[in-house]
Amino acid sequence: MTTSTPLSFTAPEFKPPFWLTNAHLQTILPKFTMPESPPYRRALTLDSLNESEVAYDFYDADEPEPLDGERFKTPLVVLFHGMEGSSQSHYSKTLAYYVHQQGWHFVVAHFRSCGGMPVRGNILYDAGDSLEVHHSLQYLTKRYATIYAVGTSLGGNVLGKYLGEYADDALCVAGAIVSAPLDLASSSIAMDRLLGRRVYTPYLLNPITAKALQYTLSEEEIAAIKASRSICEFDQVFTAPRHGYRSKNDYYRQASAMPHLINITKPTIIITAKDDPFLGIVPHEGDVSTSVVLCEPRYGGHIGFVTWKDRQLNTDWYPETVMRFFYSVQ
Repeated sequence: MTTSTPLSFTAPEFKPPFWLTNAHLQTILPKFTMPESPPYRRALTLDSLNESEVAYDFYDADEPEPLDGERFKTPLVVLFHGMEGSSQSHYSKTLAYYVHQQGWHFVVAHFRSCGGMPVRGNILYDAGDSLEVHHSLQYLTKRYATIYAVGTSLGGNVLGKYLGEYADDALCVAGAIVSAPLDLASSSIAMDRLLGRRVYTPYLLNPITAKALQYTLSEEEIAAIKASRSICEFDQVFTAPRHGYRSKNDYYRQASAMPHLINITKPTIIITAKDDPFLGIVPHEGDVSTSVVLCEPRYGGHIGFVTWKDRQLNTDWYPETVMRFFYSVQ
């Protein structure tokens, strides 16, 4: 879909009570209030390199199995998760339940090494691997006629890059990018601030460091990985060289979605809280195509968007906004 006039969409207002306006509270709370895991159905297939098995966790809609050679008619929402995320992440479960309530199919497409799956090749995942997104969508289009894509955090950057690079050939009707570091260099600096370095960095760095140390490495590589105290340092000694980049700066430059947003032709919403502690530079109207809507609530933290409803914490604003957008561009 190519448009000559800007896409129009009005998101529901996000207005938490004053005691929920702290960005770090917004970011952290959902991890402690997440729902039980949905009854996922797991399917495994090889990645785009034909090396490692990756997991797809489905939450099926109530639709009869299609006949041989046919596809499900009910739409499917596919989620590309954040760094070290999975179908068990709070934002995955919240979206899964909301999509299911709408009567649609849902699936989390895991990146290599995530969701409990070991890596069989030399590659983990990187923030710019749009080929892997395309491979996932090719796999899903064999069974589903209509697909909508959501990317959160690091998965949002990959999805945004994919939508810009593939344009009309992107294999989804529309996309939603949520709390994504679309400029990786400035986001790496934001993550290195005091609280990010003390709280968020260990949460993300420890598991990915453990994965890296499972590879066959030289003594120098092992020492460098163990000495990494930030995502930026880890990217310099492992992510960049392992994935063919000259340095972390080369990785951030080539993998960032920001330069590609202007080329998106499928309807896309980018949801970014203005207080997101993980992000640096965020896109403005001049950075995106007319097929992109920017939604920038004042509060929300990083994939938080927690409100108070019926005397309890509620995280439905983000899935509600995403689904309203998808309905609006059907």
